[in-house]
Amino acid sequence: MSHANARLTFHGRRMLVRRVRFDGRPVAHVAREMGISRACGHRWLARFDAEGWDGLHDRSSRPRSCPTRTSQADEAAVLAAREANRRGPAQIARLTGVPERTVTRVLRRYLVPRLAQLDPVTGQVIRASKSTAVRYERDRPGELIHMDVKKIGRIPAGGGWRAHGRQAGRTSAQKKARIGFDYVHSAIDDHSRLAYSEIHPDEKGETCAGFLARAAAWFLSQGIAGIEQVMTDNHWSYTRSVKVAEVIMALDARHVTIKAHCPWQNGKVERYQRTMAQEWAYATIYLTNDARAAALPTWQTIYNTERPHTALGGQPPISRVVSPT
Repeated sequence: MSHANARLTFHGRRMLVRRVRFDGRPVAHVAREMGISRACGHRWLARFDAEGWDGLHDRSSRPRSCPTRTSQADEAAVLAAREANRRGPAQIARLTGVPERTVTRVLRRYLVPRLAQLDPVTGQVIRASKSTAVRYERDRPGELIHMDVKKIGRIPAGGGWRAHGRQAGRTSAQKKARIGFDYVHSAIDDHSRLAYSEIHPDEKGETCAGFLARAAAWFLSQGIAGIEQVMTDNHWSYTRSVKVAEVIMALDARHVTIKAHCPWQNGKVERYQRTMAQEWAYATIYLTNDARAAALPTWQTIYNTERPHTALGGQPPISRVVSPT
């Protein structure tokens, strides 16, 4: 991998050498067409002349020596003070005499957990963090369905601030008027990333139950024969709704909830909702709320059948589902 600011990759440097050393072209001409300076071109040619093709690889930018680095004795003192006292960088700095910012760097260098993740009595890690999350993918379609709700502001007739700006053409009454929200209910299959969404006026338990039933029927029409598990967050509309429990039971599935305050455990639907917001909800200027709602089914079809998905090797979600015969 090239450095972040490098103008040429290893392949580009080899191309430079071939055009100059093997094709006999002037360095200045080749450098100009490749978007680099003449001095840069001569530098890579000199590296090639001295070391061959291997000389065109990136070299480590790490210094040979770092005389100002914190000594091992100071690092050990910082770690010992943290272990014994479980205090923040400011107090550790006062105990050890090491500058506060240096204490912070030492703690990060040795991957010491933050105090917010620790039990104040025992010092053990008791709270999850994104750094401890484990990526996973279920083996077959329907094994796990992620479900969540995205709340987005409704669009007033004639367009909102995205169309006219924050202040243009708005009276005081219009600024204070509340137009409410749309609740976009979404379900996504863990294995295939096949997704289904509907827009509703609320996120009550009965609404969530009806959505789940229709989502299951839609997944069946796409070739997913059954749903084994449904994962949601701990919102009351999922965990306390009798209607939702009845639908899950009718599907012969099991309800799985994420840990509190760990939304990344339901990350696939969270990421889908971010994509949906970028590519549908806020991708263009809509003059009415109905116009935005009408555009959702078309975008959803594109997402499932045409849009390349990075986690699927550039293939759309439908590629991982066997169509019903």
